[in-house]
Amino acid sequence: MTPFKTTTRQRLGIIATACLMSVALPAAPAWAQKVKNKGAPAAETTALTSEVNVDIPTIEAVDSNVDDETLRSIFSGNVVDNAEALAGLTATSITIPEITMATKTTVDGEVTEATVTFNDLVLTDVTDGVAATVTMAGMTADAGDNGSADFGALSASSLNIGGVLGMYGLVDNGQTELQTIYTDFNFEGGTFEAPEVSCTMGAVTAAQFKARPFKYSFAEIMALAEQLEAAEDEQPSPEVLGKALRMYVDLFTAFESSPAKFGGFDCSGVDDEGSNVTFSVAGMSMEGMRPGIYPSISLDGLDIEVDGDGSVQVGNMTFKEMDLSAPIAAIEGAPEAIDEAWLTENARALIPAFAGFSFSDVAVDVPDPEAEGERIKASVGSFDLTLGDYLNGIPTDILTSASNILVDLPENSDDPQLQQLIALGVTNIDAGFTIDASWNEADETISVDEVSVTGANLATIKLAGTIANATKEIFGLDEEVALMASMGVAISQLKLDVTDDGLSDIILASVAAEQGSDPATMRPVFAGLAEGTMVGLLAGAAEAQKVGAALNAFVSGKAKYLTIEMTAKEPPGLGMMDFMAAEQDPTVLIGKVNIDATAK
Repeated sequence: MTPFKTTTRQRLGIIATACLMSVALPAAPAWAQKVKNKGAPAAETTALTSEVNVDIPTIEAVDSNVDDETLRSIFSGNVVDNAEALAGLTATSITIPEITMATKTTVDGEVTEATVTFNDLVLTDVTDGVAATVTMAGMTADAGDNGSADFGALSASSLNIGGVLGMYGLVDNGQTELQTIYTDFNFEGGTFEAPEVSCTMGAVTAAQFKARPFKYSFAEIMALAEQLEAAEDEQPSPEVLGKALRMYVDLFTAFESSPAKFGGFDCSGVDDEGSNVTFSVAGMSMEGMRPGIYPSISLDGLDIEVDGDGSVQVGNMTFKEMDLSAPIAAIEGAPEAIDEAWLTENARALIPAFAGFSFSDVAVDVPDPEAEGERIKASVGSFDLTLGDYLNGIPTDILTSASNILVDLPENSDDPQLQQLIALGVTNIDAGFTIDASWNEADETISVDEVSVTGANLATIKLAGTIANATKEIFGLDEEVALMASMGVAISQLKLDVTDDGLSDIILASVAAEQGSDPATMRPVFAGLAEGTMVGLLAGAAEAQKVGAALNAFVSGKAKYLTIEMTAKEPPGLGMMDFMAAEQDPTVLIGKVNIDATAK
């Protein structure tokens, strides 16, 4: 059997056809031939030559309306010239026991040869370009000393070949809406070997994938890609940039899928310094794609370890979904030519609504780059950032929290703050924090539900309150108007909660030691001092004695919980001018607020 010779890019055609991820990808070589280096000077070509031989010994086509030679040409990568025939393919079955692709690439005189073999590619019950099932028994690759690969079975149902060809404009099937491209996708995974690394890959599954035809043909996409590449480090022209951005917008709205799962991978190898390295991920999952929505991606069981050096483990890492509706709308409404001035003016409108990210069960043990012989040992139980209700590129609902941030303090650190903690007997920290705030448009308020810091066996400090006069202009696109609106906000209510879980004992023990006394003796002294200072500060306010007594009880150790609440007497509350005046005389705020305090 005479082998078919193809260009370098036609290798993608063979792989993509066999893997069923996109039957249209084999079109790349033929279209590339038609647009490659169009108008480009010879000096821009690369010093690379490549020869690809595709050998298909046997094609067993039963009741096929496309002859064997055309099928052979298609499965050798020439989809473009046979797109209409492929889109209308009808057959009881098409079986290709083996496809062998041999490549020979020469770069600067260095020759690399590789052979890829696809085994038992079978399409069944094909009607008008839709195959009821597609399977492939496996794929192997051999690049000699450069590595090898062995991948398992792959299968899918309801493969809409015509639909994929229509996506890239290779055929006109009259479709404009999303349609099913395939269902029940399964890939068993496999192994990969290279001189300095070897990997085992897990299975991949996805229930369904839908798509619609792109508004740009494959030829236009290839030509635009070459224009962007030709620009290199220079800014592309406004016309090219405008077209590129609209093309990306089109791509982001052309797909829909069900959730997909990946069984992870396990790799081992050697780094640049000759140390053994292992890198593994237990599993990954991706939520379903929707037009204009980039889905959430979750990774489980990340483990990186370098022998004799360090390790990093992450139990879970999740990047939440990203809503691209605002950037898409902005670009769709933009002029044909998009220049730097337009990008600057619309920068906020181009910010996607990113829902946030999270990670948990993190453990780090690595050398400290700033202190020889020291190590950074830390762990994080959980961290979460949730952003929502975006307005002009700014999230108006924010919740972020972390717990069990465990850090061993380095004994030999030169940091004075760390040395102070170590001197107090604190050798490790178990900390956490929470920030929870949201804007209420109807009330024009920002509710600060919680801003807190917690140290296990130390203390918890929690602040909550309400910010009034928070108008919509604060989030507006006009920076001057937003600044003026921000200056008009006022604090109408604040509440401070403090919990002593042992911090005062540590501080008093240190102070008492310096004074040659004991903590029990020092507590009443500091409690009385705190009460007197507070009563003097409040300067005759009706609440002075109550607040002072609560502070005394807390400092003396009779109470572990202290709450101080401040409420403005007049709406909207304390504004910027009030706080500027308080810098010179803090007592000016006393008559403008009601203060309450409790200790228990």
